[in-house]
Amino acid sequence: MTPDPGPDTLFTGVRLLAEGVDLVGDLLVQGGRIADFGPSLGRPEGAVVVAEDGAVLCPGLVDMRAALGEPGYEYRETIASAAEAAAAGGITTLAALPDSQPAIDDPALVRLLRARGEETGSLTIVPYGAVTRGCRGEELAELGLLLEAGAAAFSDGTRAIGSARLMRLALSYARGFGMRVIQHPEDPSLAGGGAATEGDLATRLGLPGIPAAAEAILVARDIRLAELTGGSVHFAHVSTAEALELIRRAKAAGVAVTCDTAPPYFDLNETAIGDFRTYAKLSPPLRKEADRAAVAAALADGTIDAVASDHQPRDADDKRLPFAQAAPGGVGLATLLGVTLAQVHNGTVPLPTAIALLTARPAALLGIEAGRLANGAPADLCLFHPERIWQVEAGELPGKAQNTPFDGRALEGVVLGTWKAGRRVFG
Repeated sequence: MTPDPGPDTLFTGVRLLAEGVDLVGDLLVQGGRIADFGPSLGRPEGAVVVAEDGAVLCPGLVDMRAALGEPGYEYRETIASAAEAAAAGGITTLAALPDSQPAIDDPALVRLLRARGEETGSLTIVPYGAVTRGCRGEELAELGLLLEAGAAAFSDGTRAIGSARLMRLALSYARGFGMRVIQHPEDPSLAGGGAATEGDLATRLGLPGIPAAAEAILVARDIRLAELTGGSVHFAHVSTAEALELIRRAKAAGVAVTCDTAPPYFDLNETAIGDFRTYAKLSPPLRKEADRAAVAAALADGTIDAVASDHQPRDADDKRLPFAQAAPGGVGLATLLGVTLAQVHNGTVPLPTAIALLTARPAALLGIEAGRLANGAPADLCLFHPERIWQVEAGELPGKAQNTPFDGRALEGVVLGTWKAGRRVFG
């Protein structure tokens, strides 16, 4: 289904910002694609004019890590509700995790998710294929068939591939297809049963701890396996200084390694769990302040390749449990841009770098046509004001799930409008 591209639209007097583009001017959309942009364009007859003083127009955000409630967990989220939240957050492309029920280990499910995304008219869904059948970590899925069906990469979602032998095989097969394996970097034998980062805070609260080293141990193993196989490994939601240093060194040595992180890991530290605040129970868990600072620094120095929402919708009943039993995860679609912009406002990351981490760079990792401003490119666009303030309130967010770790947080950066293939889908 080809969405209605909507009317011709002229954005005028805005800051146009994308990788390789940074100027104040105009951008013209015709037939659902970018027709032209520059310092000053004439106004075509019949075009809708959008003018917002101080606003930034960038490509629609590309979220390379999000869980959808479908299939199997529709009580938490649906594709329709996730699309609503994504549009409100300026996201026009989303890579869906495969550890649903059933898992995305069948080519038909890959095709179904892509089609369901098209049906929303506002969101392109790029599914990941499961590395192992059922994401159970026991035997490889049919990676070649998943690729043919349109899988962007291979992952077991929130489950680490714990077996070194299986990870070696996965990297070898994926290399043959020119694809990445995306790993949840947490040694399951060390992390199992844990609820918070091991240390004084977890001890004081009486919570079972997860050593921060569980992340670095699996990162070190998989870097070595990438060297052994020549395969390409991507580490998701990296959260510790030690793991980032391993990745930094591996990149310098020419190993095919990339990584992303998510806003909680550069904006919050372990103290956010406060008095057993289950909305701040995440996987991986929130870390110590030194790790948070290291993640923020790695955004600026290029060690981190992308920022993803790490959207994990949960039902209220999943969170209304004692902290140790509550399900980990937080929603992140509507807050992805605003929390990332906090690193711009505090001087850690330049605005062009922040936008690249949310657009062109994840698109390049996924190998898709998205995340850029170019003549003839699809008019997937996000218009935002970087200095307007809004407050995150659980219960008032767009979409079905409300389990945000940023509840009560004031953010600078308001999405004014989102366009998909030239048609306004938010604002």
